[in-house]
Amino acid sequence: MQNTPLPDFSQSQLLVIGDIMLDRYWKGGTQRISPEAPVPVVKIEQMEDRLGGAANVAKNLRVLGCQTGLCGIIGNDEAGNAVSELLKQENINDGLQRVNGVRTITKLRVISRQQQLIRLDFEDSIDDNNLSSGSAEQLLASYQQQLKQCDAVVISDYNKGALSQIEQLIGAAKQQGKAILIDPKGSDFKRYAGATLLTPNLAEFETVVGKCHDEASIEQRAVELINTIDIDALLITRSEKGMSLYQRNGAVKHIPTQAKEVYDVTGAGDTVIATIAAAIATGSTIADAVVLANLAAGVVVGKLGTASVEPAELQTAINQQHNLVAGIYDQTALLQLIKEHRKSGDSIVMTNGCFDILHPGHIAYLQHAASLGDRLIVAVNSDDSVKALKGEGRPINNLQDRMTMLAALACVDWVVSFNEQTPQQLIEATLPDILIKGGDYKAEQIAGYKAVTDAGGEVIIAEFIDGYSTSSTIAKINNTAEL
Repeated sequence: MQNTPLPDFSQSQLLVIGDIMLDRYWKGGTQRISPEAPVPVVKIEQMEDRLGGAANVAKNLRVLGCQTGLCGIIGNDEAGNAVSELLKQENINDGLQRVNGVRTITKLRVISRQQQLIRLDFEDSIDDNNLSSGSAEQLLASYQQQLKQCDAVVISDYNKGALSQIEQLIGAAKQQGKAILIDPKGSDFKRYAGATLLTPNLAEFETVVGKCHDEASIEQRAVELINTIDIDALLITRSEKGMSLYQRNGAVKHIPTQAKEVYDVTGAGDTVIATIAAAIATGSTIADAVVLANLAAGVVVGKLGTASVEPAELQTAINQQHNLVAGIYDQTALLQLIKEHRKSGDSIVMTNGCFDILHPGHIAYLQHAASLGDRLIVAVNSDDSVKALKGEGRPINNLQDRMTMLAALACVDWVVSFNEQTPQQLIEATLPDILIKGGDYKAEQIAGYKAVTDAGGEVIIAEFIDGYSTSSTIAKINNTAEL
């Protein structure tokens, strides 16, 4: 995840369908123990309602800036009125079906001194016995109507009964070519066949595939599940161990947790799937979307209660992550960084050059290189090496200045120097996944080609932008000085 601006989520339209809930928070001080029972007495001073369940996913999307629609079932009751009012305040397109005889699912949390003391749940199972005639059909019709305008669908399953027609929901979305992201529940994931991505936590995953005793068994069963239920990818959230993404194409990516202090995990899963959906709807790959979602989860667990992540908070998290690791390194430190990031599944891109006077051609080239993987290494010729290659009078800028300017670029992660005329030894030590070089070469002529390709990597030749070079820049300066 480079230190780059967030996508413009306002250009995307998402549709959420699933089990709707109302999260209630009663807060107050605790001064004494009840004489009736050994429990604290809480003097309620503040009452707050928040959207929960699928509605919280929709709220997360709206906070990110996405245009958002919501489908589901609520009761014709006071809690249902509260849900509708909150949706109106958030400007979420309300496609809910209100059903007599069903209570809106409500979770009441009593909190004192920033600690949750108790949770009380009010709910009825939703099934054919208590749904009014045609409610399920009306829900499906509302979903299909909103489906036409959306870029991606999020199905938020809390196993409360609103998704009895999930096969039809998935089928309709697939028919229209929509990405389908599902937060699953239960022991049978076959009902989610054909989805783009499932996001179970580790316990939910093991409920379906059985207990996994090591990383190898998790990966094996993840791949088997992907093939069995015909999905594109599986994201397993693993608490303090972060997340693991398994894709149909065989790619595996482990993302370490970003939370500095866990305050409350309520709704963190909703934030994860909402962020992934928003990113995919704006053109991100699944892998990049998951990295972004992991940062969002790290923010939201630091808040109390059902919460969302503001775009500015997410941008700050991106910047902080980049700044913690970006910079100038010697070879020993660089190799350690590469080792740690490969554990997380990051792909490493490497390029090299003198970069004597930075110009727009360099910037475009480095931005392209960065887009090819997760981390970009720029290897820089030492001053003696530049002199040997370019002649007397070069470099114009010394090594430290050149490296400092490169490290300041958002697209560059790590900068390292080498003394030889080519970075052959450095490339053999780092073995990047992708080695890229600009210019009129054949790939086989590039220093490090054999080492990289023998290790399963790729060597790419990129074209420079015409009209830009350090030599031409120096010539312009000299011509100007003569005038």
